[in-house]
Formats: sequence, structure tokens, C-alpha cells
Amino acid sequence: MNDTTDTSTVTPAEAPAVAPAVTSPVSAAAPQPVASLERIHVLPMVAMLVATLALAAAAWSWSDSRERIRDLKSELARRLAESGSEVSESRLLARNADDMMRQSSEKIARMENQMVSSQQQQLALDTLYKELAQGRDQWMLAEIEQILLTAAQQVQLAGNVKAAIIALEGADTRLQRLNKPQFTALRRGIAADLANLRAAPSLDEVGASARIEALAAHHASWPLASAQRSEAVPAPRAAGSNLGQELWTELKQLVQLRRVEGNEAILLPPKQAYFLRENLRLRLLSARLALLSQDQAAFQADLRAALDMLTRYFNTRDAGVVAAIREIKRLAELQIVVKLPGIDASLAALDAYKENH
Repeated sequence: MNDTTDTSTVTPAEAPAVAPAVTSPVSAAAPQPVASLERIHVLPMVAMLVATLALAAAAWSWSDSRERIRDLKSELARRLAESGSEVSESRLLARNADDMMRQSSEKIARMENQMVSSQQQQLALDTLYKELAQGRDQWMLAEIEQILLTAAQQVQLAGNVKAAIIALEGADTRLQRLNKPQFTALRRGIAADLANLRAAPSLDEVGASARIEALAAHHASWPLASAQRSEAVPAPRAAGSNLGQELWTELKQLVQLRRVEGNEAILLPPKQAYFLRENLRLRLLSARLALLSQDQAAFQADLRAALDMLTRYFNTRDAGVVAAIREIKRLAELQIVVKLPGIDASLAALDAYKENH
């Protein structure tokens, strides 16, 4: 390429020398072909320059493209390495996620098993609680029934209203602690029976029995009418009286003759006084038994007999005898037979509850 450029290149000084030797006189007169020849020599140079520039541009473009391709390769390699590491990390994360998922599934399965077991236990506990609640209600119902029967016996057999009231109050307190609506009718029946028992007239049997016992305990201290004697006032002793007159006076006081009229007390010998007192004591004790058994006729009959003994055979002037007569009269006025209400409402409510449940 360089040889061609050197041989074809001519300087402007050499051109006139060569031109006359080859040109004809005719061509000397016309200078136009020389300019055309110069233009012909310039075109290859321009073409060479353009080609050189094109080659340089192509080389630069190729070099630049190569650099870019190298950069792209390195970037691609880097990206591939990063993507590989990311894929490894993703695989590791996926593996960890699978492990966690498997562990979570196992935990969920265990929790489901525990939940099923807890539900079964809850059902068993609910069933047991219902059974215990029913058993407790039945046990409480049996206890309430026993209390009500005891209260009925106290009212009907012994006439003990206070004991029946205490029993019914205890039953109502236990039902109140349960606080269940199914026992409302039973509590109403108990409340009605309590109101009837509290309104019923009461008799102080213990007090009356103690009063009769006190009378029986003092029967030995009451003096008999046969023991009373006229207390004669001793005559004043004269200054000149002798022993014979005093002895005669004492002898006259040993024997006394008295007229017994209808209102006079019967004189009993000392041997029969013991039996009289024992009979009086037995009458008082019999009246006490009649009081406890609520036998009004026997109670009044025994008290009348005791009162008759006191007024007939004992000294009615004695303060103790007078107080005993007054006490026996007060006792005889007592009405020991009292019509007491029953607890029918409570028993009926209990029977209704047992039939419904």
C-alpha cells in the first residue's frame, strides 16, 4: 500500500517538465487535461484516507465492542455468580422453609391431637360435672326430705313447734345456698309452713314441767292440818303457886277434846302422813306426764286431786301451802292441747319436685 502511494504521488514542480515531452503542441495550447489528471490523482488519496478512517473507526468500534463484550461477559459472569449464590440461598431458604413447614405441620398435628384430647376431656368433665350436679341435687333433696320428715314428726308427735321451725329454717338455708330455680316451689312451701308454725299458739311445756317438779320437790315441807294445835297462852305463874298446881296444868294440856265439823281438817295419825305426802307427790308427777303427753283430761284430773289433798289434809294457814294451792290453780288453767298446723305445703312441694324430676 505504501509503494503505490509513493509512485503515484507527483509534486507540482515535476509536472511541467514531463508534460512537454509527451504532449503535442495542440495539447499545450489547452491546459484542461492537466487539471483532470490532478483530480484523478487526488481521488485515490481521498479514498485511501476514507478507507483508513473507516478502518480506524472499524478498529475502534471493534475494540470498543470487544471491551463492551468483555464488560458484558464479566457483568454476566458476575450476575450469574450472584444469581447462583441467590439460587443457593433460595434453595437453602426453601429447604429451611420446607423444614419449618414440616415442623409446623407436625406441631399443628400435635396441637390438633391435643385439641381433640382436650375436647374429649372437656366432654368427660362436663358429663362428670352433670352427674355430680345431679348427684348433689339428689343428695340435697334426700337430706331436705329427711329434715322435713323430722319436722313433721316434731309437730305431730311431740308438738314441738320450735324444733320444727328450726328444722324448716335449716332446710330453707340449704336450698338458698344452692340458688337453683327448680327449688323455688319447694322454698315457697317451706315459707308457707314457717309462717303457719310461727303464728300458732305456743305452750311452754318445759316451764310448766319445771313448775310441777318444783311443787313435787317441796311436798315434804308442807305442814299437815293434824299437826296444828291450839297454842294456849300459859297462865302467869303466881308467886305463891306450888309444884302440884303446875303439874296439873300440864296434864290438862296433854289431852284436848275438840269438835270436828264439816269444814274442819281431817286428823291423820302420824303413820299415815308419809303415805299422804307420797300420794300428793305421785299426783304431781302424773300431772307432769300428762303435760308431756298432751293429755288435757288427765292433767286437770291430777291437778284437781293434788289441790283437794292440799286443801283437805294440809295446813291452809301456812304460806307454803297457800303458794302451792295458788300455783296448782294457775297450772290447771293451762290448755296443754294446742291444735298445731302441719307442714303439708312443704311435703306436697317435695313430692311434686320428685315426680317432675
